[in-house]
Amino acid sequence: MSTSLAVLFALVTALANAIGLIAQHRASTTAPGRGWALVTHLARQPLWLLGWVAMAGSLVGQALALHFGSLSLVQPLLVAELVFALLLRRLFFAQHLPVRAWIMAGATATALAAFLIDLAPHASTVATSPGQWTRAVVLVAIGVGVGVGASRRGSPRRRAGGLAIATALLWALEAAFIRQATGVLVAAGVGGLLSSWSLYALIVCGGAGLVCEQSALHVGPLTVSQPLIVIVDPLASVALGLGLEHDHLRSGPAVLAVAVVAFAIVAAGVTGLTRAVPDHLGPVERLAPEPPV
Repeated sequence: MSTSLAVLFALVTALANAIGLIAQHRASTTAPGRGWALVTHLARQPLWLLGWVAMAGSLVGQALALHFGSLSLVQPLLVAELVFALLLRRLFFAQHLPVRAWIMAGATATALAAFLIDLAPHASTVATSPGQWTRAVVLVAIGVGVGVGASRRGSPRRRAGGLAIATALLWALEAAFIRQATGVLVAAGVGGLLSSWSLYALIVCGGAGLVCEQSALHVGPLTVSQPLIVIVDPLASVALGLGLEHDHLRSGPAVLAVAVVAFAIVAAGVTGLTRAVPDHLGPVERLAPEPPV
């Protein structure tokens, strides 16, 4: 029952993420300025505020999902965000999307299901030590620093890519903090949560992730930032699940081979899906055949 609830709330989270990302991307790409001027302009945009509401809903859904399931189960399911985003593009922006995009979406969903069924991740009861938390935070901080450093120069695609990788690493670590904070809330109530380090670590990590995500959406195309976030986040989350929370996964050469192939298909599907759809979110007319030469 708990696994079913974890899957349900993870899919709700993926849908809310898709709504929030598309709304904020639409608002941020039309906004002038950078830094604080960009933030103040976006704060007055209804579409950007809708994205905030969706993101708040995704945080609640993610907390519930992580309460019932492990990092290694919940975070990979968030890849479904891209499939939901495709549906939102078609239903709400009236885009005539190519058949290839729908094929890639189906391949991504199928391979993701195969990946999770093959590994059968579930949580452990072993507590995480302070030393393990410290190592995880240091490693993520190094990765974020490399990503942000790469975004300081180069093409818009490179800059968006570096910030997207930093965002994905921060989201993975934030998920670990969410799971820790949710456990404290259930065990000790609001008072215990307010006195717990995990709440404040979650706030700092979430804020840093939000800044990186908004910057990635502003400096480069969605076709770069979105797939990188969606691919790197589950990989980093599985690593954190194993290293921090001692998640249990099925093992063996055959299991590993299937998992590698399945996730490779997921990555290829995500990349192909984002390349098959337009960068902008406005209506797209069907292309007329070119006249003969």
